[in-house]
Amino acid sequence: MVTHGGACAGTVGPFPVDDPWWAEVEPVVAHLEETLGVPVLVLRLLAVDGADGGRGGRVTYHVEALRPPGALPACDFVDVDHPLRLPWARVPGIRELLGWASRHVELTGRPVQRKTWNLAGLFRLPTAGGTVWLKATPPFAAAEPFAIAAIAAVDPALVPAVLASAPGRLLLADVPGTDGWDASPEIVTAAVHRLAAAQARVDRAPPGIPDRRPEILAAAVRDLLAGPVGAELRPEELRAARDLQPRWEMLADCGLPDTVVHGDFHPGNWRCGPGGPVVLDFAEAHFGNPVLDVLHAIDFLPADRRRAAADAWIAAWTAAAPGSRPAEALRVAAPLAHLVYAVRYQEFLDNIEPSEQIYHLGDPAAVIRHALDKP
Repeated sequence: MVTHGGACAGTVGPFPVDDPWWAEVEPVVAHLEETLGVPVLVLRLLAVDGADGGRGGRVTYHVEALRPPGALPACDFVDVDHPLRLPWARVPGIRELLGWASRHVELTGRPVQRKTWNLAGLFRLPTAGGTVWLKATPPFAAAEPFAIAAIAAVDPALVPAVLASAPGRLLLADVPGTDGWDASPEIVTAAVHRLAAAQARVDRAPPGIPDRRPEILAAAVRDLLAGPVGAELRPEELRAARDLQPRWEMLADCGLPDTVVHGDFHPGNWRCGPGGPVVLDFAEAHFGNPVLDVLHAIDFLPADRRRAAADAWIAAWTAAAPGSRPAEALRVAAPLAHLVYAVRYQEFLDNIEPSEQIYHLGDPAAVIRHALDKP
């Protein structure tokens, strides 16, 4: 659905794109600009048919043409604002965001819209000093610059350089390399060990990141199970989920210090280059138990590399926290990590407008069921 100046200009498509992920809008922008001959911005997702899980299917976007796009097939789309709409889903918000960025870096070309969804807006900026990334984040995922600063204070090469930040946005230096989806066992070991070693050196809770220590997460899970999400579970599932609650105290008793937790430490957030892995995307960071990070990595790694991740993590924390029991923490927390995801998915759903809830609908109950599959 294409608008110009807030009025519906018509429709384009359907047309195929190579990237199946709904949030990855760069190929959508490229196709529309070639078709219409004018610059455009993808503002938000309107609907999805025939798929879920963030990819595939037939997707409808709201797109703003920045100049008159010419004659298009008519549509009756009316853009009705919503109080939970995020700034980068509105044209004035994007213009303000890019204007802020241009005051901190010298742009040498037009910004490229790379990604947009309810958790982030991402633009690639050509600058006099090379590529810079502009990232916009919602109020419920505002921890990134504070978490990066805390890790940078103990291992600056492990995180991207923050060039500027303000509430809801930050500018990041480019990190050459490839993502870690196909990381070798050596890279897996290095990423896990270095993050754990850095976390062990964070000696206090940084300001600006949420407190999610085990006792706080235990209360959040209890509230989640007592509400509508709990009602989605079968009675036996709800009982089994509640029976996991004593594990929070067991985890706290394993002796691991609370620290800055990445919160989304999967291989796709590792940038692998000649200088070793760099960890990206700290938007889900919080202060809590570090076991949640390695469990997240293990969930995403190929089966033949999970043992390397676990061994590297256990070795790092055995050395950093004598007397702690990291191997026991891994066992105790295996189902708890999925309960944390359930709490977080519900927070997403509570804070995003209805058209974009499809990214996360059903996820809280689904990951609770995954928790029940863990030993």
